[in-house]
Amino acid sequence: MINRLVAALGVTLVLGGCSLAPTYHTPTLPPMPASFKEGDTAWKVAAPLDQASRGNWWSVYSDSTLSQLETKLDADNPSLAAALARYDEARAYESQLSSGLFPQLGAVADPTRARQSNNRPLRGSNEPNEYNADTVGVQASYDIDLWGRIRNEVGQGHALSQASQADLASAKLSLEARLAEDYVRLRGYDIQVQILQGALKAYQYALQLTENRHNGGVASGLDVSRAQTQLDDAQAQVTDVTAQRALTEHAIASLVGVPASSFAIAPEQDLLQVPVTPVGVPSTLLERRPDIAAAERRVYAANAGIGVARAAFFPDLSLSGAFGFQSTGMGSLLSIGNRFWALGPLATLDIFDGGLRRAKLREAHAEFAEASADYRQVVLDAFRQVEDDLALLQQLGIEAKQEDQAFAAAQQTLAIATNRYREGIVNYLDVVTAQTAALSSQRNAETIRTRRLQASVDLIRALGGGWTRDAAGIDITATAKVNEPQKADAR
Repeated sequence: MINRLVAALGVTLVLGGCSLAPTYHTPTLPPMPASFKEGDTAWKVAAPLDQASRGNWWSVYSDSTLSQLETKLDADNPSLAAALARYDEARAYESQLSSGLFPQLGAVADPTRARQSNNRPLRGSNEPNEYNADTVGVQASYDIDLWGRIRNEVGQGHALSQASQADLASAKLSLEARLAEDYVRLRGYDIQVQILQGALKAYQYALQLTENRHNGGVASGLDVSRAQTQLDDAQAQVTDVTAQRALTEHAIASLVGVPASSFAIAPEQDLLQVPVTPVGVPSTLLERRPDIAAAERRVYAANAGIGVARAAFFPDLSLSGAFGFQSTGMGSLLSIGNRFWALGPLATLDIFDGGLRRAKLREAHAEFAEASADYRQVVLDAFRQVEDDLALLQQLGIEAKQEDQAFAAAQQTLAIATNRYREGIVNYLDVVTAQTAALSSQRNAETIRTRRLQASVDLIRALGGGWTRDAAGIDITATAKVNEPQKADAR
């Protein structure tokens, strides 16, 4: 008996190293380009991340208010808290699966008082009507993972846990970037209000000048009406920008977990500077994007799922044992004569299931194909986003210079028109036209500057912010060890 058990355990140890999951390979991607097409700098492979922002990436904007808001978002945002809870759920599920790698041990205590029927079949004449049936003992069982089913389930759960961790990082980065964009927009509105307030003072002065000229018989009532219209329109623009700023402030309040009714950000006119963001070489994008990491981990999980589905075609072997004491109430329960024990293997195999296992295997292969396609799409989208933001930053930089030139020319035109009006050479329509052009070009210049700042935030988000696969502890080779080369086939 002992020799047979030793032999069975030896075979178990040999077969326990088998895994029916295919050898894992990251899905094939198109060849990585040497540099980003829209970048205006040739980035070298030697040190692509030396200057890249890490951790609190928003610190590149050197704004204390923004830093405080980002810190509060990380602590109090409800959506981020929900993402963290989903990550905790994934880790708990992984722990549940890992428990299958260990023996299960339990204890039983069953003191029972029973009465048997007088007419129970095969009842002996000397059997009592009422009796005690007391049982205490321990039971143990161990599922021998012959075909790697449990280990593949654990590997699948671990990969999904890592994917959830990357999802958490992706949600955090997305919310942080949204907050930074809203904050940049808010500061842009502050500058717009400052511009319009300056224009209001100029228009009020112009209206006073026109009224004085009208009272002196030099200007017509039409000139006064035009000056008044210009002033009223500027006041309406101030009201509109103020309303937009209020909506943006409310959005920020929601992001940082504060009721909008009790939240306010003081106006500030300090200009934020567009930071220089090194983008590195394209291949580093695969290591710095949490959504790419999450998609790759789901491919790995789907690959392990194939091993789980294949294992269902082979016998499931487990060992179980029990030891304890049983008594009918006569004498000491724990006496030697009342002991019982049992030890033995159990093998189970489905003979006919109406094609259920084959359908599950096809499903597992389809899930792997889907995850692989999703991974490739995420990578392609990541490159597109980086190229979009690089192109936008570059073109907005050119547009900003052109708009600054337009504003300088408009200011010169306004000065000439105002002087000529004072001298009575032109009517007030020329002044109104020049004022409108100057205000429009100045506001356009500020709008472009705000868009450049938002594009810089989008670029940092597209590059993965301060997140890296290594910093997150996501090691492909560590989990890949679970999936060994295929030892058996099941189609």
